[in-house]
Amino acid sequence: MGMVSKKIAVLPGDGIGPEVCRQAVKVLQAVAERFGHRFEMRNHLMGACAIDATGDPLPEATLTACREADAVLLGAIGDPKYDNDPSAKVRPEQGLLRLRKSLGLYANIRPVTAYDVLLNHSPLKRERIQGTDMVIFRELTGGIYFGEKGRTADGTGAYDHCTYSRDEILRIAHLAFKAAAGRRQKLTLVDKANVLETSRLWREVVREMTAQYPEVSVDYLFVDNAAMQIILNPTQFDVILTENMFGDIISDEASVIAGSMGLLPSASVGAEVALFEPIHGSYPQAKGKGIANPIAAILSAAMLLEHLDLNTEAAIVREAVDEALHNGILTQELSPNAPYSTEEVGSYIAFWIADSNEKQWNKNNVEIGASTII
Repeated sequence: MGMVSKKIAVLPGDGIGPEVCRQAVKVLQAVAERFGHRFEMRNHLMGACAIDATGDPLPEATLTACREADAVLLGAIGDPKYDNDPSAKVRPEQGLLRLRKSLGLYANIRPVTAYDVLLNHSPLKRERIQGTDMVIFRELTGGIYFGEKGRTADGTGAYDHCTYSRDEILRIAHLAFKAAAGRRQKLTLVDKANVLETSRLWREVVREMTAQYPEVSVDYLFVDNAAMQIILNPTQFDVILTENMFGDIISDEASVIAGSMGLLPSASVGAEVALFEPIHGSYPQAKGKGIANPIAAILSAAMLLEHLDLNTEAAIVREAVDEALHNGILTQELSPNAPYSTEEVGSYIAFWIADSNEKQWNKNNVEIGASTII
C-alpha cells in the first residue's frame, strides 16, 4: 500500500487504562516502523482523570481531538470513588456515553475467540468452548440507556424508557448481515419479542432484511435463552445482533469463554470516526503493579488497523499475539508460573512485529527492554 499517515486520538483513561494503552501504542509504533507508516498519536483526558483535572469527564478539547482523528484508541475509564457514590452528579461513564453519542458510535463490535492454548483458563469445560469464534454486534446509542429517565414526583418510583426507531435498527443490522456474509453466513437476533414492543420492532425489521441477504441464515432467540445457549453451546454462534442493554450483558457473559476479559477487544463504529478499546474495566486494584494483561488493548489496535484498511498490518499484530500466547509470554492473570509484566508482554509483541523473521527470541532482552521499540 505504501506509506500511510493517520491521526489517532489516544484516551488512556483511568486505572490500568494508561498501562495497557501504552502497550497498544507501542505496538502501533512497531507497525509504523516495519511498514513505513506515520501514526500521529496524542493523549487526551477522559474519565475520572478528566473530572479531577477539569470537572468534566469529556472535556471539549478531547471531543474535538476525537472528531478530527482518523480513529480513537481508549484504555479504560472508571474509579471506585464514583462507583461507591451513587449520588455523584458527575461520573466517568457520562463521558463515555456522551462520546458515543457525539461521534455517532452506533455499533459496538466484540469478537469472542477461544484460544486453544488458553482453554484451561476458562471456567467452562474445554469440550464446550473449543472452536468458539463469534462476533457480537451491540447497538450502542439507543434503547434504555439513552431513553428518558427519572423519578416520580413523590420520590417512591423511578422509570427508564426504552425506545428504538426503524433507522437505528437498520444501520447496525446491515453491518451484522455483511459481517455474517463474510464469515459462516449465520446471524442470530437476540431480543425479548414475547414481552417488549421494541423487540418486536427489531424482529420485524430484521425479518424484512433477510431478502437482501439470501446467503445468510437467520435465527431468533429470546435473550434469556441466548444467555443460556452461550454457556451450553457457544460454537453454534457466528454473528449475534442485539440491542443496547442485552448486548451489554451477553457480551460480558461471553467474555468468560476466552478465560479472561483481558483477551477481548472491541470496536465502536459510526458513520465516520471509530473507537477501539479492550472490553475490560479500569481494574483500579491492579493500577501501577505491572500485572494488567495488555493483549485486549493490543488486539483493539489490530481492529483499529483493519478499520484503516491496513489488513496485512492487523494480521501481523494478531500473529504476534499468538506467538506471545504460545510462548508463555503472559501476565500473572493468565500464567502465575510465567509472570511477565504488562510492559514485558507489550515489548515482546512489539519486538516480534518489528522483525517477525527472527525466530529465536532471547526472552532476557525482552525482560530488560532491549528493543528499539521501547
